[in-house]
Order: sequence, then structure tokens, then C-alpha cells
Amino acid sequence: MRGRRGAGSGDLFADAEERRGDRRSFTVSELSEVLREATERSTGQVWVKGEVSGLKVYQTGHWYFTLRDELAQLRCVMWRTYTRKLKVTPDEGAEVYALATPTVNRDRGELRLGVVTMLPTAGVGIHQLGFERAREALARDGLLDPGRKRRLPAFPGTIAVVTSPDGAVLHDLKTVARRRWPAARLLLVPARVQGDDAVDELVAALGLVDRLDADCCIIARGGGAREDLLAFNDESVCRAVAACRIPTVAAVGHETDVTLTDLVADLRAATPSAAAELVLPDRRAVERHTANLATRLAHGLTRRTGVMRERIERASDRVRGSLTALLADRRRRTDRLAATLDALSPLAVLGRGYSVARTADGRVAKRVADLPSKTEFTLRLSDGEIDAEAR
Repeated sequence: MRGRRGAGSGDLFADAEERRGDRRSFTVSELSEVLREATERSTGQVWVKGEVSGLKVYQTGHWYFTLRDELAQLRCVMWRTYTRKLKVTPDEGAEVYALATPTVNRDRGELRLGVVTMLPTAGVGIHQLGFERAREALARDGLLDPGRKRRLPAFPGTIAVVTSPDGAVLHDLKTVARRRWPAARLLLVPARVQGDDAVDELVAALGLVDRLDADCCIIARGGGAREDLLAFNDESVCRAVAACRIPTVAAVGHETDVTLTDLVADLRAATPSAAAELVLPDRRAVERHTANLATRLAHGLTRRTGVMRERIERASDRVRGSLTALLADRRRRTDRLAATLDALSPLAVLGRGYSVARTADGRVAKRVADLPSKTEFTLRLSDGEIDAEAR
């Protein structure tokens, strides 16, 4: 309920209505101002305990960060006037006490804390503690060992993509795939990547990947605050990634963000687009490599053919020379044998003035007794035969 209207009534809405006169509504800037005044007056300066997350230190000296616990988070700003008084910059996940005034940013209408100083607590932030415990358990089981990393397939046909269907990750992966290797097929396995159900959905999606006919898996999400990446530091998600039967590539958050999922996966990529470039070959590079191989093969075959031609020609020359020498040797031997046969031939003897007498039955007459008187015989001379009769 609103209090009575009037100056100094203590009711901020009533005072605001009185200031705006007869108008029946607030402008955005008026309402933002009312909320700012209400917030600052309601609590004043208080000590707030929480973990430092997403600290950004600007050149101006101002700090912007988030204080969080397991249930909520608040945006904070600490101006240079106060930051220069601190001796150290708090680490990511450090648990601190912050002296701050709650206020509302009039331009954006956002609740935030204006911090004037910070003191470290004796403990470690709850999220950082969970991170360290999960990392120790994974390391103890050898899941962070570089030796268990698997190589990616050279030419994957189907790539399972575990990510949110509503983010820009899938669009980025498709863009890179069309440019680098259009033959590849991207198979979306949807899962939430932040929020209360993210861990269960990621584990279920990774279990489904094992039942798909895929060559490798990309688990990815876009950038965000560190608390948005908590699901990828969950031990059950990391174990599901490690248990995946195909090589996995993790691309979670920005380039500077490193989660436990990145450490467990077979390969880490700085961004989802970089993951696609790591997984997919570049068709232009493959075409150039193929053309280069074809050129080298043609040149190699040409050289090899030339060498073989030279070898065949040399072998032909050697065979021709060997055959010529062999034939000449055989000719000489034939000539010698012919001369020997000619020397032994009876015709050669007849040529020297001798003759051979043969009886009618073809026997050679060697003695006078072989040719009795009145016996007809044939007399063989060097140039023919004549008939004769013994007396």
C-alpha cells in the first residue's frame, strides 16, 4: 500500500506522483529514479559475501564483476577511486566480503552493487572448490592424461553436434562446413547448455551420440559469463565426454575460458567455428594437394617411362650384339665343319682324278675279283657316271 501523499511523507511513489503533477503514469526514467532512491534508502551500505566472477579491469581503473553464491548473483561496479586502494586484484572464483551500496543503474534499470572495498574470506569459493574437487577426481582416474587423446578422422562423413538448438553455434558450424567440406553431414543432438537441467541433458545427449553412426563429436556453446559454463565443469558431463566412443572436440565459451570438458575432450577449440575448422578438411587445400599429387605422379611416370625405355633400348642393343656374335661364331664353326666334310667327301677325291666302280646291285668294287669278265658296272667320276663292262 502507498502512504499519504505530500512532501516529506517518506513514501517514494507518493512523492514521485506529487512531483509529476496530474500525469497518470511514470516515464521509464522517472520509475528508474524512484527505484534507485528506494534501493539506496532501503539498505544503505552493507557487507556482502560472495564469489568474484567475470572480473573485467578497464584501463580507466574501473572494475566490473559479479558477486555470486549457489543461489543468486549480483552485478557490481567498483570505481577507480576505490580500486587503487586495494593491493591485489581478486582471482576468479575468490570468496570475498564486499562493502557496497545497492543501487539501480538509471540508464539500464539494472540492480547493482557499488563496491567501495573488498576483504578476502578464509575460505575458497564454492564453485571454485567444486571445480578443484572434480578436476582431482578426473585426474585420479587418468581422464586428463594427454596420452589417452585420440586423433580426429582425416575426412569425417558425419559429425554429431551436442549444443543448444536455439543458439548461434549450429549456424556457425554450418557456415564453416559449407565453406570447407560440403560433403560432411552435421547431426544435431540437442541439449541445454546452461541452467538447472543442463547437466542431465548434456549427459543424455552424449550417451545418444554413442548410438549414432558418426565419425566424431563436437560439444559446444557460445560465450557467456563464467557461471554460464558451470555445466561443462560438472564431473558427470566430463565423464560422459571421456566415455564417448568417437573422438570429441570441445568448444565451450570464449577463447580465454577453459573448462574441465575442454581438458577431458580429445581436442579443445577456442570457439565453435574453430572446432569446425579443426574437424573438417579444407576442400580447396585438398584440391590443391590432389592436383599437386597428380602432377607429381605424371612427372614420376614420365621419368619412370623414360628410364625404362632407356633400359629396354640398352637391353635390346645388348641382345642384338649377343645374337650377332653368337651367329658369327656359329657361322665360323659351320664353315669349319663344312671344310672338314668337304675334305673328307669322296667327291673331293674324285675331283683329283679318281673314280668309283659300282656293280649293278650298288656295291663298290674294291678288287678286280669283284668285277669278273663281262660284268656290267657303273663308273662314278667327279662330274657324273658312265656305264662300263669288264673284259
